[in-house]
Amino acid sequence: MLVKDIIPIWMEYKRPYVKESTMAAYTLAIKNSILPAFGECDDLTEDIVQEYILDSVTAGLAKHTIKDRLVVLKMIMKFASGKGWMLYHDWKAVFPTSTKKKIEISILTVSEHKKILDYIKEHFTFYSLGIYISLTAGLRIGEVCGLKWEDIDCDRGVLSVRRTVERIYVLNGEKNFTKIVLSEPKTTNALRDVPICKELMSMVKPLKKVVNENFYVLTNAEKPTEPRTYRNFFYRLMEKIGMPHIRYHDLRHTFATRCIESKCDYKTVSVLLGHADIATTLNLYVHPDETQKRNVVNKVFRTLSR
Repeated sequence: MLVKDIIPIWMEYKRPYVKESTMAAYTLAIKNSILPAFGECDDLTEDIVQEYILDSVTAGLAKHTIKDRLVVLKMIMKFASGKGWMLYHDWKAVFPTSTKKKIEISILTVSEHKKILDYIKEHFTFYSLGIYISLTAGLRIGEVCGLKWEDIDCDRGVLSVRRTVERIYVLNGEKNFTKIVLSEPKTTNALRDVPICKELMSMVKPLKKVVNENFYVLTNAEKPTEPRTYRNFFYRLMEKIGMPHIRYHDLRHTFATRCIESKCDYKTVSVLLGHADIATTLNLYVHPDETQKRNVVNKVFRTLSR
């Protein structure tokens, strides 16, 4: 059987076992890449896959994107092999050495961080409250959009991350469209309770007495706002108060950096951020500066001089 004939059968098999957003990601990978590149194949050898990798890198596709698509391709091949429709090949993906520099994450300075928090306290709106939450609790934009008043527990002093809002891609026959979905975060670690700082508590505690617990925090209404809309609001607000142009996700990076600067242990930072494992936290935020590196070298030399 050809890959293009196997894909619809695999998708129907897979659908009951994954979240709608995950299925949408599979659909997008299949439409944009797997079908055009492998649809007419009846075998997926290492040579065919390696040629696809080189072509994709040459076209400027990011390495992680190529890897994600190959994961989907391998699942399809394993499924087909189990049905006896195709041979299974345990191929290895080899990528050319990259000369591109890693994209640096942007971190707000302490004064910039404080300026945003002070502005929001002085010019409070429900919409701006989400930015305050991301800067003091490290929530992702989808998590902030999905936050309800019932998720904020003033007695315990914590907010609970239980859902996320995202726009997904849907293929419905020949008609393609996107839609907003509410779902649980992708990993169990992302389901977490985050302590609320005193300043945030002083803002939300009076509101909790009058708001509807089932309403979303950002809209204070039955329906949430979507990340794209909220991201545009964030850009406008940052421009208004003279902040550098940063991504919304950099608010989360800034929160994590403040935690590290405060000598918080890395495991706790990882749990607060909802990372799948501590390695993600270490790779993103723990980078020795010049002073730390010099101190280590001097310490080694002192040891050798004894």
